[in-house]
Amino acid sequence: MRWPWSSSSTDKERDPSVSSKDFPIATDWSHYRDPRNIIPVVVLTGSAFVLSTFYRSYLKRIPQAINIEPEFWRKRSLFGKVTSVGDADNFRLFHTPGGRLAGWGLLPWRRVPGTAKELKEKTIHIRLAGIDAPEMAHFGNPAQPFSTEACDFLTSYVLHRRVRAYVHKRDQYDRAVATVYVRRWLLRRDVGLQMLKRGLATVYEAKSGAEYGNLEEKYRKAEKWARLKRMGMWGGSKKHYESPRDFKTRTGQAKPTK
Repeated sequence: MRWPWSSSSTDKERDPSVSSKDFPIATDWSHYRDPRNIIPVVVLTGSAFVLSTFYRSYLKRIPQAINIEPEFWRKRSLFGKVTSVGDADNFRLFHTPGGRLAGWGLLPWRRVPGTAKELKEKTIHIRLAGIDAPEMAHFGNPAQPFSTEACDFLTSYVLHRRVRAYVHKRDQYDRAVATVYVRRWLLRRDVGLQMLKRGLATVYEAKSGAEYGNLEEKYRKAEKWARLKRMGMWGGSKKHYESPRDFKTRTGQAKPTK
């Protein structure tokens, strides 16, 4: 007697009409070689790879300078909003890749934080390339002449504005040394160059490691013009002039404003 729930294997063994050919053991690979199946898989995989690469290259937000990939330096730029100005030649940038086209400022989840607590460890410290501005009061040392004017100018020029920073390298203070551009009256302006023209900065001088972003000649011409016109820090007596570099050396100011 066969139970209703028992296997039918016994019937199969008894039925001589059932051949072993009806139960093949080898896998039939013809299905996987069919172009109608291969092409969609290749297209889907390729599209996923392209989208992933595009996202990593253009839409992935970079929180700090230490997170910038090596292949980014000297080849790419960062677009973002300036959240604070620390000194007359450096500021904090909140990276907003893709700008408004990527929804920044338009979508609720694509907004720039408004408080210092929210911005903590989420901004890139930018150091303007090729220039050196008068030093503010740090570490118990007095402020250098024209440091307040230089800092006020930089603040009014870039704070809360969207800028594009062409990053060159990371310095010893984990800042991204960059040539920065901001749009003013529909024109794109080099921030460092504008400070040189107004006599609010000098061309950066160093024995080694100076970075100008291929703009050294242009920067030196702007400094020479400001000096001839006695703009800003060049308006005083030559006898009392002290460059930002000499001032820092004399006062021992080695660390940047955070």
